[in-house]
Parts: sequence; C-alpha cells; structure tokens
Amino acid sequence: MSLGRALVCIFLPPLAVIDKGCGSLLIVTLLWLLGWIPGVIGAMIICSQEKKTTEKS
Repeated sequence: MSLGRALVCIFLPPLAVIDKGCGSLLIVTLLWLLGWIPGVIGAMIICSQEKKTTEKS
C-alpha cells in the first residue's frame, strides 16, 4: 500500500476502497457512518490485502 493510499484511508475511507468492489465499499461506508475510526480500520485492512491472481495453464 502506498503512502497516498494510506492517507486517503485515513481521511476518506470510502474513497480509498472504491476500486475494490461494491461489497467493500458498502462495508467501509457503513463502518465510517458508525464511526470514523472503524471506517479507517476497515479501509486499511481492505487496502492492505494483496490482489490474488490465478494463472491458467
């Protein structure tokens, strides 16, 4: 995760996960509405996960 992404996770958590899919965006938005800190934690966890790719032979 880059420094820019980490800063966006801190200040606007839903914006940081907008490219991760609808489910992630919904979860982080709900957490963010419940409280700023849960939203930041959720966004950090989702953004720190690496994208897993599967290769076909």
